[in-house]
Amino acid sequence: MSRQTGTAEHFHHADTRGVPSLVWRAGQERRLGMIRQAAGPRLSADSRVLVDGCGVGMYVRALRQFTPWVVGLDIEPERVAQSAAHSPLVQVAAGENLPYPADFFDLVLSHEVIEHVADDARTVAEMVRVLKPGGRAVIFCPNRWYPFETHGHYWRGQYHFGNTPLINYLPDPLRNRLAPHVRAYTPAGLRRLLVDLPVRVVLHTQIFPGYDNIVARRPALGRVLRRMTYALEKTPLRVLGLSHFLVLEKVARS
Repeated sequence: MSRQTGTAEHFHHADTRGVPSLVWRAGQERRLGMIRQAAGPRLSADSRVLVDGCGVGMYVRALRQFTPWVVGLDIEPERVAQSAAHSPLVQVAAGENLPYPADFFDLVLSHEVIEHVADDARTVAEMVRVLKPGGRAVIFCPNRWYPFETHGHYWRGQYHFGNTPLINYLPDPLRNRLAPHVRAYTPAGLRRLLVDLPVRVVLHTQIFPGYDNIVARRPALGRVLRRMTYALEKTPLRVLGLSHFLVLEKVARS
C-alpha cells in the first residue's frame, strides 16, 4: 500500500501492518471496477460481502453502494473504529480465524492484506471456507517482480518507510533481511497457497499502480505513466506490475 495523505497514527504500524487506503482516488476507483467485473452477479442487492482486512473502511464504503450486507474486519482496533463509520458490520478479528460460518459469503475481498498476516496460507484457506460454492474471492497482493518494494525496508535495525528499488530482486536471504516485515509473491508462490483448496482460478494477472500521487503533483507526467503502464498490462511485461490480481471461485468438493 503506497503512502497517502493521513495522520501520523495511520503510519504507526506501517512496518507490520502496512498503511490502509486513506483517500479514494482514481487508482482505487479502477480497482473497484475490477472487483465488480470479477464478482458479476455475486455483487447485488442481497449479496453478502466480506472485506477481509478492511483498514479504515474505504472498500467497505465503496461496496455498500451495491449491497448493505458488507462485513469488514481488521486486526487493528483503531482502524475498525474508523471503518465503523461506513458500516455497522465491522469487527476486530484475524484473517487466520474468521468468525463466520462456512459457505456464508458470496464475495470476499482481500486488498493488499495477505502479505502482512502471520499465516498467509491459512488466511487464504479461511477465505475459501467462508465462501459459498460458486462464490468468489478477489485478492490483490504485492508482486515480487515489481521494481520497488513499497512497504519500506530495514537498515541497521532502523525502519525506513517508502519505496525502495530492487529489494525484491535480491535472493530470498538478502531480501528477507531488508524486508522481513512483508511478503512479495511470485506468480508461482501465490499459486502455491491454493494447493488442496476447493477453488478454480478465474483470473490471475498483474496490474500497475494508478500513480495518483504523481498525477496530483505533475498531472501530465502522471497521465503518461498511466497510459504507458496500463498498456503494458496487455503484454508479457505485465509481470512487472505492482500487484497480483487473483480471482478465485469456490467449487463443491466431490
